[in-house]
Amino acid sequence: MVDLEYENKAREKGYKIICGIDEAGRGPLAGPVCAAAVILPKDKIIEGINDSKKITEKKREKIFEDILKEAVSVGIGWASVEEIEEINILNAAMLAMKRAVDDMKTKPDFAYVDGNTTPPLNIDCEAVTGGDAKIMSVAAASIVAKVSRDRLMRKYADEYPDYGFDKHKGYGTKVHTAAILEYGACPLHRPSFLKKLYAKNGKQDEQQTS
Repeated sequence: MVDLEYENKAREKGYKIICGIDEAGRGPLAGPVCAAAVILPKDKIIEGINDSKKITEKKREKIFEDILKEAVSVGIGWASVEEIEEINILNAAMLAMKRAVDDMKTKPDFAYVDGNTTPPLNIDCEAVTGGDAKIMSVAAASIVAKVSRDRLMRKYADEYPDYGFDKHKGYGTKVHTAAILEYGACPLHRPSFLKKLYAKNGKQDEQQTS
């Protein structure tokens, strides 16, 4: 159940400004990874907030707007495909999280992070596995990151119409993998993520199409 229990515990320890951090896009075969950091008003429950994976796309879009309207501060950070390839997806996700906090107008003094690893921040942090299903501010961050990334992937669908990015957002669906095998990779694809697909289908790593 998503509630404010964790935020209240942090305040009991003396922290004043608590933010939740989460990312979207670790698993896809294409596109950047996006992270968000959200500070909610004390004792504020925004109706409908939950783990972004448990909410429909239409509902996420509405709650996203509610979060932007109600939050004390929201930060969004990205790590590019090139950065994912250079430093690996975990480190790229941590980099995106740091950038999300750096993007905030109001700076937190404590952060809850979804998962089991914390990014390199100059504040106290706690990683909570499944935090997006327990902690209100982390759940809010999961929605902001997911909606922000989905919107970007829909834009990329216009630029690279052969792949259907507007439908699967870069994840490895059957339609997406079939398109990769037919058309080759585009600049949005993560080469290291395609190795298993190519190996399974008896293909060498292919050059990206323009």
